[in-house]
Amino acid sequence: MLRILHDTKYDFIRPWRIAIGITMAFIATGLIFLGVHHGLNRSIEFTGGTLVQAEFAKRPDVGDLRGTIDAAGFRGAEIQQFGSDTSFTIRAAGHQTTGGKVENTATEIQNALEQKYGKANVHIARTEIVGPRVGDELSRNAMIAIVISLGITLLYLAFRFEWRFGVAAVIATAHDLLSTLAFLAIMRLEVSLTVVAALLTVIGYSLNDTIIIFDRVRENLKKARPEPLYDVLNRSINETLPRSILTHVTVAAATLSLLLFAGEVIRPFSWIMLFGIVTGTFSSIYIAGPVLLWIERRWPRNIGGKAGSSPSAKAAPNRPTSPRTPVGAR
Repeated sequence: MLRILHDTKYDFIRPWRIAIGITMAFIATGLIFLGVHHGLNRSIEFTGGTLVQAEFAKRPDVGDLRGTIDAAGFRGAEIQQFGSDTSFTIRAAGHQTTGGKVENTATEIQNALEQKYGKANVHIARTEIVGPRVGDELSRNAMIAIVISLGITLLYLAFRFEWRFGVAAVIATAHDLLSTLAFLAIMRLEVSLTVVAALLTVIGYSLNDTIIIFDRVRENLKKARPEPLYDVLNRSINETLPRSILTHVTVAAATLSLLLFAGEVIRPFSWIMLFGIVTGTFSSIYIAGPVLLWIERRWPRNIGGKAGSSPSAKAAPNRPTSPRTPVGAR
């Protein structure tokens, strides 16, 4: 088996203040972008828009068709084959109606297609207004589902490990959600159902990474030799580092290939997944670890009626203090 970065002894936790400062600045920048642009760039699935069904004399190249629609000013429009290979539906967002008829959008799309393929080779079979697929109720239910999933995660980790681990993992996952939303706002990526799927995938990916590190922490805390939680965290991260590197590089390579070669429709999904690899790894080390240390310092476990203390932690003012007594053994 390939072994890389074996028996490393990096101090990952020491720069936690700098790391948290960077991620808070990034999230704050995303909030500023949200305020400037009045929210996220939502797709037709959230906003509604105009549907145009176009029939061609012969099958057009989908790439050329998309380029024509983009050049007409409707970037990110949904283009789908409809029935035969010469019939396509085009969904474009953000336009209103007057007197029950579709306004400028359909006309502009028709003019662009006729100019590209010739008036005799394009026939507009129908135009209509489409409502948002994701309404306010569905959006609200999705947020409730995310909150419930985080709550279940907290209960599972509290039962499987200890409540300290559950709280740290949930806070790290919430960080990933906020930082990914900030990334969406800064990049002005269009939020579609595909992007929502990527966001949920990132949450699961990051949570899995955190649990793997915490599982190693628990194993190390069960060993006979007592040592500060700070050192246990660092050792656990170093021990899982080879596995993390191989996993992240493999996922990043697949995601990068989608980003470069899969086309415009899948590109927002690829951006979110690629960013999720970074933020998921970051939060597992620099959010979950320091939070776990802070909780143990704030509510230390008492063994034999005395709370332990860490002389080694006191000797290093730059790192979070932690008790010497094990905290993960049940």
